[in-house]
Order: sequence, then C-alpha cells, then structure tokens
Amino acid sequence: MTTARLACMVAAAAALAGCVGFGNSPPASPLGASDMPPAWAEPGAADAAALTRNWWRAFGSTELSVLVDAALHASPDAVIAAERVRQAEAQARSAGATLFPALNLGAGTGRRETRPHEGRWSGEDSSSAALSASYEIDLWGRNAAGVRSAEASLRATRFDEETVRLTLASGVASGYFQVLALRGRLAIARDNLMIAERVFKVVDARVRHGAASPLDLARQQAAVLALRASIAPLEQQERQTLNALAILTGRSPEGFAAAGTGVNALAVPRVAPGLPAQLLVRRPDLASAEAQLASANANVAAARAALLPGISLTGSAGLASPVLINFLHAPTAAVALGASLLQPIFDGGRLRAQVDAAASRERELLENYRRSVLAALADVEDALVAAGRTADQEALQAQVLEQARIALRLAEIRYREGVDDQLGVLDAQRTLFQAEDQLAQIRLARLQASVGLFKALGGGWEVNGRIAGA
Repeated sequence: MTTARLACMVAAAAALAGCVGFGNSPPASPLGASDMPPAWAEPGAADAAALTRNWWRAFGSTELSVLVDAALHASPDAVIAAERVRQAEAQARSAGATLFPALNLGAGTGRRETRPHEGRWSGEDSSSAALSASYEIDLWGRNAAGVRSAEASLRATRFDEETVRLTLASGVASGYFQVLALRGRLAIARDNLMIAERVFKVVDARVRHGAASPLDLARQQAAVLALRASIAPLEQQERQTLNALAILTGRSPEGFAAAGTGVNALAVPRVAPGLPAQLLVRRPDLASAEAQLASANANVAAARAALLPGISLTGSAGLASPVLINFLHAPTAAVALGASLLQPIFDGGRLRAQVDAAASRERELLENYRRSVLAALADVEDALVAAGRTADQEALQAQVLEQARIALRLAEIRYREGVDDQLGVLDAQRTLFQAEDQLAQIRLARLQASVGLFKALGGGWEVNGRIAGA
C-alpha cells in the first residue's frame, strides 16, 4: 500500500470522527482544600506531637511494637494486599503493551501425499517461515486512556495496601490494650475478693461473739460469691481477645501469649491533628478513592474512543521452500503490507451504552470520594472528642477511687467498733469495686481513643520517603 493511500484512509477516518461528534469531557473535580472546613470543631491537645509512621511506638510498649511488626509481615490480610499490588502492576504492564507493535514468528514444515484414481502415490514436501507485525494506530487515544486507567488503578491498590497496614496496626494495638485491660480488671477483681473475704472473717467473728446477726454474715457471704462469679467472664474475655490478637499477627491461638499485665504502665500519646485540608493527602483511603476516580475518567475516554474508526497496520515477510526444514534450496520469499479501517456503524447501541455506563461509574466514584471525605472529617472529630473527654474522665475517676478507698477503710473501722451496721460496709465495698473497675475501663477507652486518632489521621504513611501531608 502506498503512502498516498494510507493518507487517504487517515483522512477518511477523521471525517467519520466528525460525524460521530467525539469529544472527551474534562475529568470530574474531587473536593479540594478550599471545600474543607478551616479548622476542627474540637481542638487538639496543646502538647501533641507530630504524626509519625511507626506511631504505635509512642505508647512505650516494646511488646506492642513486636506484635505490630509481626502483623505487618505475617498477617494474611497484609500478604493479600501485597499480592493485589502485584496483580495491579501486571495489569498496568499489560495495558502498556497495547502502545507497541506486536511481532509474531511462525514456522512450519510438512509433507503432502496424493494418489489419483488407480494411480500411484506421489509426495510433496514444504517448509515455511514468516515474521508478522501488527500495530493499531492510537489515533483517538483509546489505548493511552487504558494505560492511564490501569496506572490509576495501580495507585489505588497501593493506597489500599497502606489502608490495610493502618487497619492492621490499629487492630493489633486495640486488641493488645484490651488484653492488658482485662488482665488489670482481673487483678482488681481478685484483690477485691481478698478484701471481701477479709471483711467476711470480721463479720464471722462478730457473729460468733454475738455482736452481729447471721443476716450480716449471709450478706457478706453473698458479696464474696458475687465477686468470685465475676472473675470467670473476665477470664473468658481475656482468652478470646488474646486468640483474636493471635489471628491478627498471623499466628495460631495455640501457644500464643502476651507478657503484659496491665495498662497503667503505658503512655497515652497525643498527636497534632493539623488542618482538615491535610486529610486529603494524609489518609490512604482518600488517596485510593481519588485514584479510582481518575481511573474511571480514563475509562470514559476509552469508551468514547471506541465509537470512532480504528486503523490497523499489518506487515509480514517470509520464506517458503519445497524441501522439509531446509531454506537453502531455492526458497521463495514473500513480503506483504496492509492497512485496515474499521468504523462501527450499527451495534444496537452497545458502544453508546458502554459510554453511558462508564460516565455513570465516574459520577458514582465522585460521590463516593465526597462521602469518604465527610466520613474522614467525622472520624477525626470523634477521635478528638474521645481523646479529650476520656482524659478528663480518667482524672475525675482517680479522685472517685481515692475517696472510695477512704470510705471503705472508715466503714470497716466503724463496723468493728459497732458504730454502724454491716450495710455501710457492703455499700463501701461495692463503691470501691466499681470505682476501680471503672477506672480500668476508662484507661482502656483513653488508649483506644488515641489509637483511633492516629488511624483517623492516616497513620503517618510515607510518600517518597516523607510523611503524607507533612
């Protein structure tokens, strides 16, 4: 085919494109910094530190750091996320291959035997080899749009991997804190049981000496039994939480153990929340949603380009020989060049429907991105409220506990001296037990609020060696 003829085909394709009315709309614009609130409704702590990638180390627990590192390397969720990144990388390479020509080499040899009616058999040998090439001219950018879509999907998958890492680290930290808190509550329950048994001995002595009634003894015995009964559910929760923690770290529950005994030795770090607009680049889930939107926009461009004519160039060169596997015996050479033009005329609206579907998918992902941003803002606000309020609550509850200890000590003294009856002692015991258990739960809530704030702010993942949003 001459250059003039090929030029004519390209001109014809352009004319058909004008008939179709092709035009790619600009990509939808996601929320930007100007759409975000200027400041948080709940202020952060004045002494808060900057966000770091290994944020869990700020809690001051070596065991927690070991567990998180194990989860990030051995958890099935982390491995699955890494494999999805590899799959996306392969798909991106596959999409990029459409921008290059395709070369194929073929070779064959054979023998053909024929015999006319009542004649003798005669044979014919043949061999052939051919090199063929084909290339689709990406006149309207359909293949390039496919590459952009695959690359955006790859970015989204990498961001999803960071989201999995953040979720895993948060889950391990929260699970570990629950185990320690339950162990602390168990220790409190056992200490309280010892106190109740000590008071029981006092009541028993008073009953034997006629200074108290059997009713007092029965009441104290009921208090002792209630405390014993409260220990078993806590032991069950501690074991089940430890099993869940083992699964998060990629290990079986059998033989898994944690050495920590309580949450009081842990630090409660606070992180500076920064500005709301920083969330757009801080959180990997928002980065993934934006990358998915970019992929959808590229898919719209590819679907529109499919309405337009396609031009393909082909060429081949080969040798043929009448001898088996021998091209040195007078081979016949052949060269062929060609070009083809394909313009969809009627397909029942299939291609138009694909454009509409791709455009609708893009609009859906835009709204999904906006919803994710709003949810992220709410996550940070909730975490800031929880971090501030639980700190205040813990300080007040510590004062409640101190007064409850004083009240029990005075109630025991007054009961021994016969000034008050046993109901005052029982009430003081219940108040002390509840105050201690409540303080342990508030401490856990404060630790979990700190974890929630780290998670809501994106966990300090890195982009090109720097903390995202820094």
